Amino acid sequence: MSSGMGPGQQPRPRYNPTRKMEQPGSDNRPPPYRPEPVPKYQPTSYQPQPNQNRSQPPPRQQPRAYQPEQPRTPSGPPGPPARPGSPGFAGGVPPRRRRRKGRIALIALAVVVALFAGVWVYLETSINRVAALTDYEGRPAAGSGTNWLIVGSDSREELSAEDEARLATGDAKGKRTDTIMLMHLPDNGTKPTLVSLLRDSLVDIPGKGQNKLNAAFAFGGAPLLAKTVELETGLRLDHYIEIGFGGFANVVDAVGGVEMCLDAPMEDPLAGINLPAGCQELDGANALGYVRTRKGPRADLDRVIRQRAFIGALTDKATSFGTLINPFRVIPLLASAPDAITLDEGDHLHNLPGLALAMGAGDGLLTTTVPFSGSKSVKGVGSAIVWDEAKSKKLFGALRTDAEVPADVIVAPPK
Repeated sequence: MSSGMGPGQQPRPRYNPTRKMEQPGSDNRPPPYRPEPVPKYQPTSYQPQPNQNRSQPPPRQQPRAYQPEQPRTPSGPPGPPARPGSPGFAGGVPPRRRRRKGRIALIALAVVVALFAGVWVYLETSINRVAALTDYEGRPAAGSGTNWLIVGSDSREELSAEDEARLATGDAKGKRTDTIMLMHLPDNGTKPTLVSLLRDSLVDIPGKGQNKLNAAFAFGGAPLLAKTVELETGLRLDHYIEIGFGGFANVVDAVGGVEMCLDAPMEDPLAGINLPAGCQELDGANALGYVRTRKGPRADLDRVIRQRAFIGALTDKATSFGTLINPFRVIPLLASAPDAITLDEGDHLHNLPGLALAMGAGDGLLTTTVPFSGSKSVKGVGSAIVWDEAKSKKLFGALRTDAEVPADVIVAPPK
């Protein structure tokens, strides 16, 4: 079969799609070898690199993960702080303003501390004091815990005629005690105990013979009363506090009154009260009449219950957070304190918080009266209450040793 080529003709190459088309005039021969020029002077350690194939492409580099550009740290000194609203202000408080606020806070704290210290010194030096606790032959030895003698005095020495009319105290002369209590604060964690010493209790008053307990105060003031209580109870007293009529009413008014709840109406013209049944705020005058009145089927026993309840409520109100942060409450309260209380010469303000906490302890405070066996009529004295000798010794013996008070000696009349 004929190939279709004439004589002298070359066969045409077959079409190859993978072969590159050659441009006219191109030379497909490899370039001639030209050695790299060798430098005239080279170090002995110099090794010429072998000639790499120029036609070989450089190896592909793997793409690096994106890293954000870090801001450069200026090498020069720092510039002035940026002002609010400028691009360099980050929204914080400039250092100069922070320092100024810190100085203001320190100055305010110093003023508060100085004010508190000034008030403390004023009260410490202004409170009335009396030499109530004196040494004498046969005085009971100190026992466990701390013992306070709390006295409510009906002295009218500091009251004007208007105050006597407002408080319905009458115009009797001299000093007597409406309230006598013994507070025992234990050292071993047992309950504090508040013992009411009925003022009509029949006792032996040193140098005066048998008489009612409150007569000791009328005969010889605080020293004779304290001595009588120590000898009758066998307990050594550590502190003495006396609260007067006028001061008591002023303290109640200073804290804005005290809420009490009455089961029945209470009316006593001698005490100046006419109170309805139910819960109500008692101001100073009504509060004084409430704790003084002897109206009721059990006279002194009912009054003792009211006194203990009211003193606890008053202590809670006076030491409450709302009172202490209110200048319109705490300032009158502090101002009325010097006229309200009298302390023993050896007592100080820092002794009072422990007593106040115990008085406001609620269920954590054990309250009782001295166990008694009945009453007795004494010539020149009248009807007086006679203590139960065995049970009273048991009660005071437990207090002397910080022991738990036996249940059979606790006298707690129902409310």
